[in-house]
Amino acid sequence: MTQIVQRKNAFSRFFILLKQSLTGGNIDFTKGSIRRAVLLLAIPMMLEMAMESVFALVDLYFVGHLENSSFAVQTVGLTESVLTIIYSIAIGMSMAATAVVARRVGEKNPEAAARAGMQAIVVAVAINTVIAVFGFIYATDILLLMGSSEASAIYGTDFVQIMMGGSFVIMLLFLFNGIFRGAGNAAIAMKSLWIANICNIILCPIFINGFWFIPAYGLTGAAMATTIGRGIGVSYQLYNLFNGKGMLKVAASYFIPHWEQIKALVKIAAPGIMQFVIASCSWIFLAQLVATTGGDEGSAGYQSALRIMMFFLLPAWGLSNAAATLVGQNLGAKQVERAERSVFVTAKYNVIYMAAITGITFLAADPIMWFFTNNTHVHDIAVQAIKILSVAFVFYGAGMVLMNAFNGAGDTKTPTYINFFGFWLFQIPLAYILAKVFELGPVGVFIAIPVSETAITIASIILFRRGKWKQTEV
Repeated sequence: MTQIVQRKNAFSRFFILLKQSLTGGNIDFTKGSIRRAVLLLAIPMMLEMAMESVFALVDLYFVGHLENSSFAVQTVGLTESVLTIIYSIAIGMSMAATAVVARRVGEKNPEAAARAGMQAIVVAVAINTVIAVFGFIYATDILLLMGSSEASAIYGTDFVQIMMGGSFVIMLLFLFNGIFRGAGNAAIAMKSLWIANICNIILCPIFINGFWFIPAYGLTGAAMATTIGRGIGVSYQLYNLFNGKGMLKVAASYFIPHWEQIKALVKIAAPGIMQFVIASCSWIFLAQLVATTGGDEGSAGYQSALRIMMFFLLPAWGLSNAAATLVGQNLGAKQVERAERSVFVTAKYNVIYMAAITGITFLAADPIMWFFTNNTHVHDIAVQAIKILSVAFVFYGAGMVLMNAFNGAGDTKTPTYINFFGFWLFQIPLAYILAKVFELGPVGVFIAIPVSETAITIASIILFRRGKWKQTEV
């Protein structure tokens, strides 16, 4: 009888915590149970990132059933590879915003937190404008440079133009969510992605296949739906920033450039951006290597596998974001030991999650891929890639948490050095040697990824234990 009562109490406490995590609000994460703090942040953050991964899967599902499916899937995949540069800038800036906002919130200075967040917006929009214009003008050349055939490049030009031209919504979506996470309100970040995804799911079949008075745009319709969906998500974020109900009270004057604040943000963001640009360039190189050694169908299979992998990895990234917020706020409150313990608790949960995902991908890779493509060759390559990539999922999970812990502390240089050595000096040469010298083709690229990611995680553990991140000032 006592055990039954205890179980009921445990379930009751869990549902109360779940409700609080999804509702959001102004919560002080510098005191109380660390496990509770991790869960309050991790649940909405995981759901947020799950929604981000759904974007790619929705597009993959609908374009994978078009007449020229191999061209369409390849175009979506290669475009996403190029967009990772924008993602890198967005994530780098959002990391800086999260670190500074979390530190100011920990210091009980919400006004300074709001000002810092808006200055990050100013910098990010200025940078993204240049990239968007360049990407729109040279859309076809970008696909050709990535290893696409001429016919596939021409077919996908309109898709790339819309995705690159409207990429400012990607930047804002990431950056606003970084600000909300730094303030400890991960629920708003989650809800904005839910709204954006629901709109994308509704609009994708309408714009791709046509409906009522709307003509069928095919592949181009997928880009239209995704951009509009993300734009609606950004509108929701703006409403929550300016309604005056949250911890961060934003005024229009906060968007006037403040050069000292911008300089401080750029100092943190620059290496943060570089660490993701380094990783992105490596992924772009790998995508190009697969395209040149495996052809259009090999490339389509690899890109399909990456989308499935990211569907499972992005929630893990969301969970690891909890470490960034907790480290930033607790360092701001001068609770260094609590910041460190928060990282270990978060890493434990992420490793458990990724271990479960490893089992799922090994057992279900085949039926999952039949759902997304009806091309036998594309399916077989994708299944092979998924099984090889998932070998090191547990290491991915631990490494993500440690990287976000460094970034949350404002120590963005350490992960940058790790990525430089891990990706450019190890992953790229290894992939090239295996694919070209040993003539393994795409399989060589698949093998290089888990090997290098494992090495990166080991390096992260060693440097985290040295503790230099604890002295970082932001």
